[in-house]
Amino acid sequence: MSIYINQEKLQFHLQTREASYVFQVLPSGYLVHLYYGKKLRDTDLSWLHVRTERASFSPNPVPEDRTISFDTLPVELPVYGTSDFRNPAIQLELENGSTVSEFMYTGHRLVKGKEALTGLPATYVESEDEADTLIIEMQDQVSGVKIELTYTAFTAFNAITRSMRIVNESANVVNVLRALSSSVDLPHADYELLQLSGAWTRERDIVRRPLASGLQGIESRRGSSSHQQNPFIALMTPGTDEDQGEVYGFSLVYSGSFTAQAEVDQFYTTRVSVGINPFEFSWKLEPQESFQTPETVMVYSAAGLDGMSQSYHELYRERLARGQFRNAERPVLVNNWEATYFGFNADKIEQIARAGQKLGIELFVLDDGWFGHRDSDNSSLGDWIVDKNKLPQGLDDLANRVTGLDMQFGLWFEPEMISPDSELYRKHPDWCLHVPDRRRTEGRQQLVLDFSRQDVRDEIVRMLSDVLSSAPITYVKWDMNRNMTEVGSALLPADRQRETAHRYMLGLYEVMERIVTSFPHILFESCSGGGGRFDPGMLYYMPQAWTSDNTDAISRLRIQYGTSLVYPVSSMGSHISAVPNHQVNRITSLEIRGHVAMSGNFGYELDLTKFTDEENAIVKAQVELYKEIRSTVQYGTFRRLLSPFEGNETAWMFIAPDGSEVIVFYFRVLSEPNAPLQRLKLKGLDPNADYRLKGGSETFTGDALMYGGIAVGSESGDYLSEMFRFERV
Repeated sequence: MSIYINQEKLQFHLQTREASYVFQVLPSGYLVHLYYGKKLRDTDLSWLHVRTERASFSPNPVPEDRTISFDTLPVELPVYGTSDFRNPAIQLELENGSTVSEFMYTGHRLVKGKEALTGLPATYVESEDEADTLIIEMQDQVSGVKIELTYTAFTAFNAITRSMRIVNESANVVNVLRALSSSVDLPHADYELLQLSGAWTRERDIVRRPLASGLQGIESRRGSSSHQQNPFIALMTPGTDEDQGEVYGFSLVYSGSFTAQAEVDQFYTTRVSVGINPFEFSWKLEPQESFQTPETVMVYSAAGLDGMSQSYHELYRERLARGQFRNAERPVLVNNWEATYFGFNADKIEQIARAGQKLGIELFVLDDGWFGHRDSDNSSLGDWIVDKNKLPQGLDDLANRVTGLDMQFGLWFEPEMISPDSELYRKHPDWCLHVPDRRRTEGRQQLVLDFSRQDVRDEIVRMLSDVLSSAPITYVKWDMNRNMTEVGSALLPADRQRETAHRYMLGLYEVMERIVTSFPHILFESCSGGGGRFDPGMLYYMPQAWTSDNTDAISRLRIQYGTSLVYPVSSMGSHISAVPNHQVNRITSLEIRGHVAMSGNFGYELDLTKFTDEENAIVKAQVELYKEIRSTVQYGTFRRLLSPFEGNETAWMFIAPDGSEVIVFYFRVLSEPNAPLQRLKLKGLDPNADYRLKGGSETFTGDALMYGGIAVGSESGDYLSEMFRFERV
């Protein structure tokens, strides 16, 4: 049991492995937040609600009780217009044009397990015993609108999820102007805000800043979670590092425009708000219709950032990702994009695949350019028919050539896009997102298909299904290379146009669900110009993502380190590419490129036929090594040791699920003259166990490796990497 209810005081205590979350219904019917933090055993925490009378500029909704003011009350469902001046979680426009509402507690339900969210990705359980779910029912007596606040507390995992369902039980139309997934009021503002920010080819930099009075946070208005901001924030007590300090993580399971904010009020309390971005959003609710928000996954850690990350990794790897590849070892692949770009034919592809087979590579992926008349990025998106000029014998012939080498065959798609120069666009020019009488802004010479439309979704599913059924395809890279502009739909009426972006996301999720369930034998990898949609919503449908279009090993140190704050290594695609690197023009050794790429789902993005004999030998050894360690890398415990955001060095390690193996990687960017001797301290080992360095006879105790450390960085030269492989004795 993870949720305890004090019926007498209507107090609700949610517990995970490490945290407690407590709130209570006041006699007035308001839902007041009491506590969120380290796990408590108290059965009555009513005393945490401080009752005090504030100044006259804090209005009182209950005249006879001046200790109640929404201006100061920590509430579970804040609304605007009835004396709470902070960020609301919900805002409705009623038939009379007013936007004032007031929701009071009317009841609750407690159920075992966790139900799916209609039309949305979400975490799940495989047994009812893994979680309990509490539904709090609230109603606005004037409008008749009902709200269900849903909380799930996982017993097997250290996480609480929150979402909201709005039900229009009135006889009138209601417009939803704001519907956030979660709002949490914390009792002070002595925190740092952490976010993952960046740009294309520079995703998920770690940004930290102290909270200040007022509103601070992140958002996307791009129609996707974006390269610029990841749908995640954390609040940390000052001085928090990897191993110490309190951390509150908030991760949104959604792939569209979002907001995640922290508001510090005049009394230095903090309200954290997470959900669909209300900017350019509204939703028309007819009588008896409902609206479901995405869910927020909240993680509390008293053991620093590492504690938070371990909780997210475990939950997202085991109870967000789905399908037969969730726990399966991912194949070593080669992708032809940087090898050929659009200039290839069947023979060239077979040559690369044959070279890969000799090196032990298991999967060949045919990237962009195999369809329509796609000789550059200016045409053919939407025409998912094989280009017979490049592949005269068809896709099946090429796939059979590859599989005949005892390799798997994979394919690139960009199903959400349409080129103005395509047969599909000439036939259906209204099928893209657009606004009447406005220009259709192109990005990468393409437009966005209107996935809010059922006819568009059905046609895309038909075309993709035809291709995926036509050849022995076992891997798909699902790309998306631009953000939304002129967001409108030809089929929606004027009063529903601001629903388009969210309807698009619901439509995309529907298409993905139909495709991945129809082809369960295919490993799907999501991509959006690399990491532009690396979010939990995508992970629900596709268990891995292309982490970034930037394959430079040095850049990837920051990208993969930042990504690991929330996302498990099993979700990260990481490949070796040619040098000079195509994104930053840097030259690095095959060794450091290999060590960085082996820290994820491993592969190559280059022309294998151009390797020298020496390079072939190195790559063959890399592939053999990765096959030996990949179960530990992909499904072991990942620990960060040195941060690329704090210095010239980076280090991380992996511990096998059974503790039998330990893999350590150390990286130094620039060499320093007469540098001090460095010792790298490991983490998470059994202090009472002994560990032997692979390939040698030397044995170390676990406590010595953690508290004494291993010598690193003694060699000179820039772009140094070292790998240590220990086996438990």
